[in-house]
Amino acid sequence: MAHYGGVLLPTPTPSTDLEAARSASLRRRLGLACVIVILVASNVVSNRMWPAAYVPWNLGVAAVLLLTARRAGLSWEQIGLGRGRLRSGVWTGALVAGSVLVLYAVALALPATREAFLDRRAAGPLSAVLVAALIRIPLGTVVLEEVAFRGVLPALVNGHPGGRFWRGALVSSVLFGLWHILPSIGITASNAAVGAALGGWGVAARCSVAVAAMTAAGLVMMLWRRWGGHLATPAMTHMATNSAGVLIAWWLVSGP
Repeated sequence: MAHYGGVLLPTPTPSTDLEAARSASLRRRLGLACVIVILVASNVVSNRMWPAAYVPWNLGVAAVLLLTARRAGLSWEQIGLGRGRLRSGVWTGALVAGSVLVLYAVALALPATREAFLDRRAAGPLSAVLVAALIRIPLGTVVLEEVAFRGVLPALVNGHPGGRFWRGALVSSVLFGLWHILPSIGITASNAAVGAALGGWGVAARCSVAVAAMTAAGLVMMLWRRWGGHLATPAMTHMATNSAGVLIAWWLVSGP
């Protein structure tokens, strides 16, 4: 027993600490299983069953994932939403996003890479493209994917603040690659560069390339998350990459 101000309190024992650690580990494992099941179901719903509700559905799923992570014992700092690193995350995100825009400008100016921006899905009125670039992508895509794959999943896999970074980064990035199987089906018909490169391949081969490419992209995004210390960094970069890409594609497809 420990004596504190005249009150006797039980002293923690090794067995008590072990039980607490086991309980925390079980909560994280259950949380991880729940998050994966939720993401699998959400991927089918948003891509096949209810695409019209893409934005509100994905925002709702992101909120459920955050609640699940908190119930599993994760802190806001572990998820990547702590206040302490917000400023650093925003500044780093602005730097990386700006670099992406510069790379886009260079690629757009070169005939060899210009074709990569030709995507028929961007054809249509400017109002629809602006909705996609300023609402659908930031709120429907970026929020959920960053919360899930750069925030909740790696934290649950790592298990504690001192967990191995690469274990969580690799698992979440592979899942991020698998997340893109459904969206990648049919991309060869809409994107000229992808169609030219993979048009003769089977569906399974094309999906495998998409999974590998997005897994690599997920690892890069995790490095940005680690560099900035906050989800703001990959989120800003993600938005710049996707939204600018849509606007450039519209300009090329719909322009004179």
